[in-house]
Amino acid sequence: MIQKIRKTLADFTQAQADTRTQLCRLEVVSLAGDRCTLAGVVLDQATLAAAQAALLYSIPSSPSLSFDTSAVQVLRPGRPMAVAANLTGLYAQPSWLAEQISQLLAGQPLEVLQEEGRWVMMRQADGYLGWAYAPYLTGSLPPAPTHLVCAPVALLHTAPQIDAPLVGRILGGTVVYANTAEAAGWARLAPSSGEQSWALATDLRALETLPKCAGERRTQMPADGAKFIGVPYLWGGCTALGIDCSGFVQLLHRLAGVALPRDADMQFAAGRPVESPFQPGDLLFFNGDDSRAITHVGMSLGGWRMLHSSRARNGVYSDDVQAVPHLRESFAGARTFV
Repeated sequence: MIQKIRKTLADFTQAQADTRTQLCRLEVVSLAGDRCTLAGVVLDQATLAAAQAALLYSIPSSPSLSFDTSAVQVLRPGRPMAVAANLTGLYAQPSWLAEQISQLLAGQPLEVLQEEGRWVMMRQADGYLGWAYAPYLTGSLPPAPTHLVCAPVALLHTAPQIDAPLVGRILGGTVVYANTAEAAGWARLAPSSGEQSWALATDLRALETLPKCAGERRTQMPADGAKFIGVPYLWGGCTALGIDCSGFVQLLHRLAGVALPRDADMQFAAGRPVESPFQPGDLLFFNGDDSRAITHVGMSLGGWRMLHSSRARNGVYSDDVQAVPHLRESFAGARTFV
């Protein structure tokens, strides 16, 4: 029976193999009578419960089978922290040399699950997992945000004057607490580091004014996207300092008040299918040679004209899908979140 249990557990673990959002490393330590001892690490109690259910289902002849899970480490719930830097990378492993899989913006809330030296494994609010550099995080959570940075880059000054010294900059998509009533045309910010600074009010968008309907979003997203034309391509990037295809469309939706999954294949799976003729804000997806079927995404500006962060063009530009052979031939379908 132990071989059957190990095979079932291996199959279950394989089904949890998307390390972007899942974590399951379980093994059978021993089987004594109907008592099975498990060890390893799982993301949460739901994963552990599902593993036990799969084992019970696979061995109906042993209805009294029970489990000792005292040696299993359950990571969630973790410790709350927030990003203290204006930007930092999210990595596949705890090293600067590891693949950058995404980026984290100032004030972004995180759930720390594991620690390894000066690195922490963390979970974002959308469930995306990765490793971040601990000195760039803080246990002091920022106040509830009131605004979203809508400019590609917002400069921070020591006073509400355009010639006041700079103290930093924050990037489009960052949520902040801001007071816009103290100086005309300016907003006083309370960044995650606690240092007071001022930004132009036009660089911010109040959360309460984000588009409320599809029509407003389909107007807002192309207008925001135009501000990022020429931003260079960066694998794992999600800001005006460098951005990849899925990070770009995720950012444009965030600026319009819509939450998207991080990666293109996730977006394709989560969106609602749409057909041509496409409307502004619809997402166009493409196949590639990668192990995942979907490897590229762009946002329609209406019809086949799309804005995308293109590795081939090394940045954010618009293209007519039907006029570019490799895009036309690899088109996989369209989805929308609007």
